[in-house]
Amino acid sequence: MNHYIALLRENETLRRLSFIQLICYFGAWFSHMAIYTLLIQLGAPVWALSTAAAFTFLPAMLLAPFSGAIIDKVNTKHFMLFLTAIEIVTVFWLMFIHSLDALWILLGLIFVRMGTGSIYFQTEMSLLPKLLSNNDLKLANEIHSIIWAVSYAFGMAISGFYIHYFGTTSAFVADMILYCVGFALLLKLNIPSLATNHALHVKAMMMEGFFYLKRHPKIIHLILLHASVGLSAYDALIALLADHEYKHLLSIPLVIGFINATRAISLVFGQFFLSPFINAKTLFYVFIAQGLSIVLWGVLQFDFYFSFIGILLCGLFTATLWSYTYTLLQYETDEAFYGRVIAYNDMVFMGMSTFVSFAIGALFEWGVALWMITCGLGCSFILFGFYWKWVQKIHN
Repeated sequence: MNHYIALLRENETLRRLSFIQLICYFGAWFSHMAIYTLLIQLGAPVWALSTAAAFTFLPAMLLAPFSGAIIDKVNTKHFMLFLTAIEIVTVFWLMFIHSLDALWILLGLIFVRMGTGSIYFQTEMSLLPKLLSNNDLKLANEIHSIIWAVSYAFGMAISGFYIHYFGTTSAFVADMILYCVGFALLLKLNIPSLATNHALHVKAMMMEGFFYLKRHPKIIHLILLHASVGLSAYDALIALLADHEYKHLLSIPLVIGFINATRAISLVFGQFFLSPFINAKTLFYVFIAQGLSIVLWGVLQFDFYFSFIGILLCGLFTATLWSYTYTLLQYETDEAFYGRVIAYNDMVFMGMSTFVSFAIGALFEWGVALWMITCGLGCSFILFGFYWKWVQKIHN
């Protein structure tokens, strides 16, 4: 804990970026929860829930080849301000969705909102290696995952109660206000630009990025390895559990909030406990532990309260897997290609998350039990653990 605090004290830019991140992430979960609650309250079909979950990830996958080249070409601060402004506008229009007649407008707003959010994230993660040394970069990635988990925990818990008592429209308003605060703080921040000195056309920069990956196959393996964390895209699964398994116990927003908040709390503690022990050798065992804990969650889903044992355990390893695989990728990437490689990584990661979201909805409609779907996700993490073993073998 002390080394995180020391880094934030020493690096003012990282400290301010982290504070902006905390505010905006916290607000985003209000909209996130409100969207699923609204869809369920309006009687949306299963495909609409899984599509909404997939649209959370799909934009990054589609935009990454272009966004990476743009990140390496434009003024970083101006670009981040522009993206934040778009997010504020999309949340504003979400307040006017009140029926399923506007379902496709809702999905379109989700697509635009998440697309701009993912590009902002790619820009920030491309900026960190320019600001920090390798040792500090690992800590910064862990700080990022801790902030995400903390905002996730409190955002989901508080927004569940907030929506239960004040409704979805009020949640969208709260999100918009918090993003406006983040915009004002970003406006006062001085950050270096990622723009490269040579003025290549965006298309030429895209091709240069693809050839760079071809020359560095280890980076491709690390991108695929990081994408495995996309298997933990449980949004559609949790929404279906709330709607079909546990709605007789509590209201839907409270069920979603409790499950996600519990998972997020374990994400925070897992990052603290595992940070001193995570390295290239122990990564395999973290993958195995993640897989087994998800399987346990699936087995215990027959009882709402017992299932929290599995939720707590599977959350312990996710943040560590995310931050350490991201750090490995940043270590391997040359400075001139940060934006493009991070964007390609995000594309594959979001592609995995999109596939998982659609697959959960499709399998459920085909009659596969939710606990079996959950166990399948756990087994996939175990397979990725052995994939990492193979990558280590061929790349020493």
